[in-house]
Amino acid sequence: MAAWASQATAENQAVSENAMKAVLFYKLPQFVYLPEERRAHLMTVCAMGGHPIVSALEKLAGTSAEARPAVFQMVASASEASRCDFLFISRSETANFDAILHRLESNDVVTVSDIPGFAKAGGMIEFTQHPERTGVQILINRRAARQQGIEFNAQLLRLAKIVEP
Repeated sequence: MAAWASQATAENQAVSENAMKAVLFYKLPQFVYLPEERRAHLMTVCAMGGHPIVSALEKLAGTSAEARPAVFQMVASASEASRCDFLFISRSETANFDAILHRLESNDVVTVSDIPGFAKAGGMIEFTQHPERTGVQILINRRAARQQGIEFNAQLLRLAKIVEP
């Protein structure tokens, strides 16, 4: 019975953590300043690869982000992802994320993942387990974002930990 309870608790925590990551990802547009030309069209929020937060993102897609309409899309390649404003790269893409980031270097796509080391490797935003308490910690690589003309709101920067590649 105790083993079952600890397993159920672990499963509930995993669901809660993934739900939190989905909400954080979907709320990012409120705290990210995209280049002007990107703000003039329908916002595209994308995910690449299989990840438990994808179903949560699909549910959130019906709501608007940053007070403007948003559409959610699954993408299969970096070339498809170049049309996205925000891209969540799933852990299933760990072996490919360097190539994906390289392909997106010339696009102003906000790259987000929970792959360990993602922000240090050149991704813009990484969701990780908070080392000191329960919850998700946000790591931001400002250098990678600035190279694409992307800036972050001061509120997000206060909550996040800034990492350097």
